[in-house]
Amino acid sequence: MATVLLHRGVRIVNLEGDEDFAEHCRVDDIAIRHEGDAWALYFIGEDGAEGYDQPYPVYDRALWTAKAAAEFAAE
Repeated sequence: MATVLLHRGVRIVNLEGDEDFAEHCRVDDIAIRHEGDAWALYFIGEDGAEGYDQPYPVYDRALWTAKAAAEFAAE
């Protein structure tokens, strides 16, 4: 089940591996999706989701990166 965390006015959406971006995310959201044994980070834009090449091994690291990106976007 998708959950949403608001950080500096930016939505960080936590998704399970089978949950779709289009169903739970909006443009300018940051999504963290559990994929296999790692956590992938995606930025949601007009043209869909774009993510980093390497997923994070632990959720906390993915969340920290998402919060840092939200801080940057809020400036």
